[in-house]
Amino acid sequence: MGVKPSPRQTALTAYILDGRNIRICMKKKRPAVIICPGGGYEFTSEREAKPIALKYNAAGFHTFVLDYSVVPSSYPAALCELSKAVKYVKDIADENCIDRDRIFVAGFSAGGHLAASLGIHHSRPEVLQFAEVSEGENIPAGLILCYPVITGDETKAHMGNINNFVGENKDIRPLASLENYVTGKTPQSFIWHTFSDSCVPVANSMRFAAALEKENIKFEMHIYPSGVHGLSLADETVTEINEGIVPAAQNWMDMSIRWIKEY
Repeated sequence: MGVKPSPRQTALTAYILDGRNIRICMKKKRPAVIICPGGGYEFTSEREAKPIALKYNAAGFHTFVLDYSVVPSSYPAALCELSKAVKYVKDIADENCIDRDRIFVAGFSAGGHLAASLGIHHSRPEVLQFAEVSEGENIPAGLILCYPVITGDETKAHMGNINNFVGENKDIRPLASLENYVTGKTPQSFIWHTFSDSCVPVANSMRFAAALEKENIKFEMHIYPSGVHGLSLADETVTEINEGIVPAAQNWMDMSIRWIKEY
């Protein structure tokens, strides 16, 4: 008989730029990005954590990496943790020269599902209650969705992600199909995906973009013609495997930095 793994410790790792230098040299507050790595709600990928944080640091942003709850935990555990993370970053904004009106959440694959879930389900009673936040405290300025899992439609879904998100509570399965819950309160989004992604079909991103357009919510989306799932930065800093190095897709980071700066 197998033994269920114990829930691990949730962690929020901060990469704060030197506050003294900011105050002396910049005289302004900076954006912050909270990063949710992928991993199918089974683990959180190191390739989509610190390397992403350091890139955004180099662009002049504060960053935070959230190691959220995964199996055997399920909804609403990870969503509550991300909610609390957004509120926490807002709470410490003044003392760390963070622009509390420009706090973004970036998610990869399952982390993209988590980020988009917050953008959509931030006001659900169970999220507010268990996250111990008040309505509005947990809403990010924008979402950066990198090859995200979005739909629970079995024809286009990554069912492993969806099943892990739902857990044993099958009644909340409809909530996993995020494209059906976009409202006018969903944040603006930057989205990218590859057309050849065979793990999480590009239809996931396209369905979310269509839902945003229906609600007249601004978004920027880039679909690259080729590239496997889980590219992260798509360069040699995150992989030595040839199929994970896709020069054409490497500019997503620069474009997301520009998107944040223009917000």
